[in-house]
Amino acid sequence: MQPSQKHNPSKASANRVLKPRRTLPHKDDPYPLAYKHTVRDTFLIDPAVILIVVGVVMFFITFCGCIGALRENIRLLKTFSFSLTLVFLIQLVIAVLGFFYSDQCDGGLRNPQAKHRNNGQEETRDALGKFVKKAIVHYRDDLDLQNLMDYIQKEFKCCGWNNYTDWSWNLYFNCTHGNPSSERCAVPYSCCTPVPGETVINTMCGFGVQTQKYQDANKSIYPVGCADRAVMWIESHLLLVGALTLGLALPQIAGIVLSQILISQIQNEITSAL
Repeated sequence: MQPSQKHNPSKASANRVLKPRRTLPHKDDPYPLAYKHTVRDTFLIDPAVILIVVGVVMFFITFCGCIGALRENIRLLKTFSFSLTLVFLIQLVIAVLGFFYSDQCDGGLRNPQAKHRNNGQEETRDALGKFVKKAIVHYRDDLDLQNLMDYIQKEFKCCGWNNYTDWSWNLYFNCTHGNPSSERCAVPYSCCTPVPGETVINTMCGFGVQTQKYQDANKSIYPVGCADRAVMWIESHLLLVGALTLGLALPQIAGIVLSQILISQIQNEITSAL
């Protein structure tokens, strides 16, 4: 016979304490809804997700073209030609709108407080502002997004959208008195101007910057918002952007023309065989 196990009340009570109960979220609990919105917003602006989507689209287009040419499949070749035409037209529309609204975007982005802005300026600024605001809000939620924001601010030598106080949109950097975060009223280290001869990056260089006046803050961080820097970069690299657009358009046009020629040849062979 096996020895009877003695009941240990202290051990049983400890198990009850250590084992948490699994409870379902209440229907009125706001946390699941807030978490859902956070995941959705972060997912939409995640650089990795954007690159994956672009890669999948490119794979689909090239797959249709390659298999369609090898197997002489007219449907795949037509899908390849249609997809390339659609991508080319989208690029063309973006390029035309970019040049057409360049002056309007310049005025709207440089002067966010201007009273006489048309709908094009408002829509352009609002669209870019929403994207940057989401990136600032979810700065700590996604490592890829955090690295992207740090790269943009260091490369363009800017801080925030309009200025450095925009970082109060972030939960950790929010400058309200009730914020218990140790990074309250701070900005990311990527906003800080580099110190000559500094070998180790001081990640705490932006602490307390939002409490300083504009003139004092400019001594340690980049004073210009990324909106102004983006406009300056586009204006100074218009030739490069145009050359890249042309370089992307030429292979697309060649692919469209060659696929149509191949489709025509296959159809002629089919009709001649009949």
